[in-house]
Amino acid sequence: MTILMEKPELVSQSDCQNHVDESKELVLDGGFPVPKSLSGEGFLAPEINSFGNSFRDYNAESERQKSVEEFYKQQHVNQTYDFVQKMREEYSKLNRMEMSIWECCELLNEVVDDSDPDLDEPQIQHLLQSAEAIRKDYPNEDWLHLTALIHDLGKVLLLPKFGGLPQWAVVGDTFPLGCAFDEANIHHKYFKENPDYNNPSYNTKNGIYWDGCGLENVTISWGHDDYMYLVAKENGTTLPSAGLFIIRYHSLYPLHKEEAYMQFVNDEDKENLKWLRIFNKYDLYSKSKVAVDVEKVKPYYLSLIEKYFPAKLKW
Repeated sequence: MTILMEKPELVSQSDCQNHVDESKELVLDGGFPVPKSLSGEGFLAPEINSFGNSFRDYNAESERQKSVEEFYKQQHVNQTYDFVQKMREEYSKLNRMEMSIWECCELLNEVVDDSDPDLDEPQIQHLLQSAEAIRKDYPNEDWLHLTALIHDLGKVLLLPKFGGLPQWAVVGDTFPLGCAFDEANIHHKYFKENPDYNNPSYNTKNGIYWDGCGLENVTISWGHDDYMYLVAKENGTTLPSAGLFIIRYHSLYPLHKEEAYMQFVNDEDKENLKWLRIFNKYDLYSKSKVAVDVEKVKPYYLSLIEKYFPAKLKW
């Protein structure tokens, strides 16, 4: 499988004088058929996932798709504004355990994401596949390699030692609370059963927010994104703001893919969205049944972890 990506003019986080403006070719070996045409952004992506279906096809008839839809029903009904506030208060204490980033990566061998219609492999492989894919095309942006490696570490919330939260409280596409549920959200129909749906404070377009308020001021559904953001920030990571933005909002597909809720973004969000949209293509299309040799790439990622994080983190 070949992915072609025409890079936009961006100021590098590692060197503000260098612009990301070269077209490069990323070659992956997932065995996907080559698509017939380029997208409008000049990005050549696989049309078929590892199950033989289109990527992020939430309507394809299969047992996997049925379980994914049931997942979203539970998520849309149970994720409320008050629930998110409660989760953020509880997990911001970071009192579950202390461990390194790599130790957390290894814990993900126990996790499979029920919300993902494209892959059912252990999460450690997805992390390494996306990180290695980005590394090939953006060799000088080491912060982006590490961001890819750690972006899903918050999925440890599924494990008993982290509270054993249900899948709907950890994974899946995220969305704002405290305002109307935009129809761009996957399986939007299930929001009608959410207690916030008929709340007059929350069911207008802006709800409790205002135009240009910034995503920092918008409450997003609770899950692994927000948890890993809290862990990274509170443990003093030196990742650039774009890295933290990717970690926190990479599942906010209604915004960065469908451009819903754009009235809330500010100028800083707009700049970080450029990097998130680059990252998202690798996050999504690098999924493969072909495993990365963990021991071979481990020394490189350990060096990045040492550069951007303390040896032990509070989780």
